[in-house]
Amino acid sequence: MEILAFGVTADEKPLLERAFAGEHEARCLEVFLTEDTAPIAAGYEIVSSSVNADLNARVLNILDAGGTRMIAQRSTGFNNIDLDVAARLGMTVGRVSFYSPYSVAEFAWTLAMAVNRRIVRASIRTRDFDFRLNGLMGRDMRGRTVGVLGTGKIGEAFTRIAHGFGMNLLGWDAVENPACAALGMTYVQKEELFASSDLISLHVPLLDSTHHIIDAAALKAMRDDAILVNSSRGGLIDTEALVTELRAGRFSGIGLDVYEAEAGVFFLDKSLETVEDDTLARLVTFPHVVVTSHQAYYTSDAVGQIIETTVRNVADYLAGRRSENTLVPGPA
Repeated sequence: MEILAFGVTADEKPLLERAFAGEHEARCLEVFLTEDTAPIAAGYEIVSSSVNADLNARVLNILDAGGTRMIAQRSTGFNNIDLDVAARLGMTVGRVSFYSPYSVAEFAWTLAMAVNRRIVRASIRTRDFDFRLNGLMGRDMRGRTVGVLGTGKIGEAFTRIAHGFGMNLLGWDAVENPACAALGMTYVQKEELFASSDLISLHVPLLDSTHHIIDAAALKAMRDDAILVNSSRGGLIDTEALVTELRAGRFSGIGLDVYEAEAGVFFLDKSLETVEDDTLARLVTFPHVVVTSHQAYYTSDAVGQIIETTVRNVADYLAGRRSENTLVPGPA
């Protein structure tokens, strides 16, 4: 059987093709799954989507009309899929419920240290043979306080690195993680975490209850010289409120691997186009802000695990099995 995979990067393509080789075959497309591209899937029973696909009701109905019965999403997040419509159409939907938490945790720390030690600014200067140190002063992390919002697998991995730096550990989550507590983490209300942390890193999923968890009030509660890092989901931060605070000269550094309006922008080359998103355009002009394009997960280890799980999800669907990765089981 041939599986149609949307949103496949050049690095991912050989891994995906090799994983499906044998009993199945993967046709890999660079384009993302949207209302415009969904008709390409006509005749394909199984479609694999990437995290930036837009599987709204219209897209799902197009896929259904073309004969698609199974969607294998190559990501943990699934807020881009209308699961109710998929269930009504009798589709099976699977995701990757787990992959290397170290890829995201390590990248979150990469962002934190990049903004703390002004790495991007220093690199740009030295390319122009400007080796002055003015404006490049950072801070030691040892002895400072880190606040971790969300202490699941990724949050725990991030906390272990913070512990290695010798930081004071604050955490906030609906359920406390004993492994983080064993490292010396103190769980507090998020308002106390905002006010007390030198570095804040977000590792919660995007739900109705966490949308804009970093809103104007949360930003104002943070220290003026705090560092804020988001490698989870863009919708966790009210970006317009963040820009307002940055314009007021607040925060030592901001590291963002995600952006709440990234759909249609991230993963694409927009370098020759006029930027229509005024908020994003303003955000990237601040010298102490680093924005990357949703690449925290993008290691050979994590992508390999994502693909292996996707292959298993397809096998489970064909065998009529369900697993912890099944979001919508389809007809019995």
